[in-house]
Amino acid sequence: MGTAALASPLSRLHATVALSSGSERRNLSPSSIAYASSQGTFFSGNGASRAAFLSASSRGGERRRGNALVVRADADYYSVLGVEKNADKSQIKSAYRRLARKYHPDVNKAPEAETKFKEISNAYEVLSDDEKRSLYDRFGEAGVKGGAGSEFNNPFDLFETFFGGRMGGMGGMGGMGGMGSRRTAPVQGDDERYDLTIDFLEAVFGSEKQIDVSRMEACGTCKGSGAKAGTTPTTCSSCNGQGQVVSVANTPLGMFQQVTTCPRCGGSGEISTPCPTCSGGGRVRKSKQVTLKVPAGVDNGSRLRVRGEGDAGLRGGPPGDLYVFLSVRPDRELERKGADILQTLKVSYLEAILGTTKQVRTVDGPVDLKVPAGTQPGSTLVMAKRGVPVLGKPNLRGDHLVKVQVEIPKSLSGEERKLIEQLEEMSKSKAGSR
Repeated sequence: MGTAALASPLSRLHATVALSSGSERRNLSPSSIAYASSQGTFFSGNGASRAAFLSASSRGGERRRGNALVVRADADYYSVLGVEKNADKSQIKSAYRRLARKYHPDVNKAPEAETKFKEISNAYEVLSDDEKRSLYDRFGEAGVKGGAGSEFNNPFDLFETFFGGRMGGMGGMGGMGGMGSRRTAPVQGDDERYDLTIDFLEAVFGSEKQIDVSRMEACGTCKGSGAKAGTTPTTCSSCNGQGQVVSVANTPLGMFQQVTTCPRCGGSGEISTPCPTCSGGGRVRKSKQVTLKVPAGVDNGSRLRVRGEGDAGLRGGPPGDLYVFLSVRPDRELERKGADILQTLKVSYLEAILGTTKQVRTVDGPVDLKVPAGTQPGSTLVMAKRGVPVLGKPNLRGDHLVKVQVEIPKSLSGEERKLIEQLEEMSKSKAGSR
């Protein structure tokens, strides 16, 4: 029954459970009893019995812990996977794959990772099964834990059906299927991140950069084994090579059994003299120069992947990848919008009226641009195929768009004013003759 198994069945209609070290007692039905362990607390029975149990235990007082049972609310499997209650199977499967990778104990060394991994597996097992999901939606955890055959499957077996066990094959834990295989399977190395800033034109046309990356590499002394040269690993006597140990506690409610990672061998099932260079880790951090080819058309925030240049794997596992995140320095004149280049060109009011030819800077160098007579303020002139190559399609390019800004003089000389007034009179006479 979950992580806790009763040594003998409770046959009476009601069981008397000590709620604290004091003398106060509550009569509860067997379906209301919460079986507790360090891996979590599980309820069986319907919602009413759970409510009765919570009410009774709360009256016992949270301050008086003593030998009190540990009680928690039903787990919200939808929240565990981070999906909505109307999520379809593909969304549930995708959420499980993402979270299982993140919290697998072989790659996540946080103390709570193993428990979190088990919760994720339990949630997926219920929500991916139409019948179990229906019971859970109606009755909560009690619906999927209250009857025969309600134990959860080994979360590592479930993981291996998705990923082939490449992150290691630790067996069941906490009554989830008994002892399993040792954590000796190859484990892929972690990915590394590198932030790189490049110039505007390098982003447009691409470039080749040399970057120094700090990463974990296989120890040259022990060849990645973690053992001192000349020594031979021996089977761990604490777990007999299984990588896991079982702890059993007899309580008034029965026998509690819990399977945890062997603290002596760390789950490997073997004991060896650690390599003095890597302290038994099998890897050391080193810096390596990597040649990075930046393709034409990348932009601010683009991410490049360099396969196999991340951390070395464990126990012969494949290396991770290197992800390079790009930042692009802005240009003083040119602005980019997708594959197009934007630029503002200032012309005088006389040039806008009469037309002119201006030299403008493009990504290809200086180009003469013809400003037609009568160009209106705010007009956009297009220089086709003078923009940025499309990422992945270097033969396709955007355009260079020039927005015309007409400058109006704030002051005029006497002669200039006189000429403009004459021009105004001519314009009025022309309009009146129509």
